[in-house]
Amino acid sequence: MPPTLRRITAIVPLHLEVLAGRDVLDRPVRWVAVSELEDPTPFLEGGELVLTTGMRLSGGDAVPYVSRLVARGVTGLGFGVGLSHDAVPPAFAEAAEAAGLPLVEVPRATPFIAIGKAVSDLLAGEQYEEISRAFAAQGRLTRAALQREGPVAVVDRLAREIGGWALLLDPAGAVRHAADATDRHVGPDGKHAGPGDRRAGLGDRGGAAGDWAGEAARSLAPEIARLRSAPSLASLALSTPDEHVVVQPLGRRGFFAVGSPRPFSPVAHTVVNAAGSLLTLALEQGREQRSAAARVRSAVLRLLLAGEARAAAETLAALGLRLPGEPVTVLACDTSDPEALTEALTGAAPGPRGSFAAVTTFTASWEGLLVVLAPDAHADEVVALAAQHGRVGVSVPGVEIVRSESRVDSRMDSRMDRGVEPAAAGPADRGASRPLPATGPDRVPGCVPDRVSDRVPDRAFDRGPDRLSDRGPDRVPGGVLDRVPDRVPDKALAAALDRALDQARRALVSASPVARFSELAGRGLLSLLDPAAAASFAAAILAPLREYGSRADLVESLRAYLASNGHWDAAAQRLGVHRHTLRYRMKRVSELLGRDLDDPAVRAELWIALCL
Repeated sequence: MPPTLRRITAIVPLHLEVLAGRDVLDRPVRWVAVSELEDPTPFLEGGELVLTTGMRLSGGDAVPYVSRLVARGVTGLGFGVGLSHDAVPPAFAEAAEAAGLPLVEVPRATPFIAIGKAVSDLLAGEQYEEISRAFAAQGRLTRAALQREGPVAVVDRLAREIGGWALLLDPAGAVRHAADATDRHVGPDGKHAGPGDRRAGLGDRGGAAGDWAGEAARSLAPEIARLRSAPSLASLALSTPDEHVVVQPLGRRGFFAVGSPRPFSPVAHTVVNAAGSLLTLALEQGREQRSAAARVRSAVLRLLLAGEARAAAETLAALGLRLPGEPVTVLACDTSDPEALTEALTGAAPGPRGSFAAVTTFTASWEGLLVVLAPDAHADEVVALAAQHGRVGVSVPGVEIVRSESRVDSRMDSRMDRGVEPAAAGPADRGASRPLPATGPDRVPGCVPDRVSDRVPDRAFDRGPDRLSDRGPDRVPGGVLDRVPDRVPDKALAAALDRALDQARRALVSASPVARFSELAGRGLLSLLDPAAAASFAAAILAPLREYGSRADLVESLRAYLASNGHWDAAAQRLGVHRHTLRYRMKRVSELLGRDLDDPAVRAELWIALCL
């Protein structure tokens, strides 16, 4: 803030005497200008203290001279005496008082240069104080960034530093965290919630916090879209009579926006830029670690599909993670930002620990999709969250990825009491706690029949001292490792997971944004088919397409075409290709299969094959 005229006139060595305008001495002085011109206003910007000896001025010039200074926005007039005038002409004092312009008498002993140096020193001191405040604010922001919830703490601190609000947004523009240091956004009880209560994401399903933050994010959506489409990173500033907003990108990891009821000062801009740098570093650092962890999770999914539940659990335990221990629903997610969805589901996204922080979900990249294993009890919540990040295909529930040792032990004890050879717990046994659907005595949605060929050797149920649950160092309390017996690969579980993953991928074709396999047309008829015979039929009829050497995925193209009922534009949009490209692919499919795709019977047969 520049020094005021009151502060300047209070400098004793200058011996300045106020002759008019005592009530308006709190105006800021931005500079000192010395001029002997009759009209100096063309050379002024406003806010100056004009100094003159009145060399070309007389009492008759007082009113027009003062009026021109007032119109230009001059802060005050200093009239030097002892040279051209022994005293300030009374007409100037009267004109200044009438116009509301402060008039100061400068004695002969006070050189104008002394007044200029005094103002310059005060301005330099103000600038130093601003820089000091900026450095102090940067220090507080840096300390906030070092906290456990670094990005959240930075956003909360930023809102307090600027006396306004701040939003942390993901790449799509959705709110990850919101903080408000004003009194405009209050909770339902009328109390002003703290920044920690301003979460407008997973942990906040409503209320004033979510309302204002979501509304602010929606109002900024067009500007976010402009920044996202810009060829290079850029920020923007918006101003209205009531609010001033700055929006900045955080690399390619998201955006943040800050708003204040006052214009942003240079110090505030410095603080905002510092916060942007800290947020960018916080979100970008660890990218290699996240990438490595993603590769490990993909390897874990491959182990699960191979029936190696123990190895999968041990691999995850090395990362401090665990698999869901209860039956799951499989999701196939087509999202532009798998990292953001993974962070949201694991509770690692910036923000206070949300409702998913305590839910054990597993995510892994798989053939261009993000696969999510969600506990059945929380499947609907996970699906709703995933749908905010893209399209989602959902399998039938009740898919077991590991067998509960307690269930295996009780099953084995019961059979041994009856003198029956123990076998792997099949789907019918695993579903004993749930009513079985009327799809046949040996079928459970998401699982494979408990056939003799799927049984596991007796040693899989070894209850000797080598059992994992008896090993202290290797055990993960409350996780999957303490439930997975030391056993050979479980083909039944692997097949069940593979089938559920296939279901989710098939449902994804029709997702807009969510589709569930159990709701797809024709599932009741398909459940009556013999699984082995139907799978052989599907493999044979689709073999020419799967063996085709082109990079184009003819199977998925055919699936989208049939799911869209032969509508070229709709199917092409699902695939993200031009309709002419899709026409060429379907022509190639017809040639490879030797079938007419316009024939309803052929379409029905191919659709059944695709659904198996």
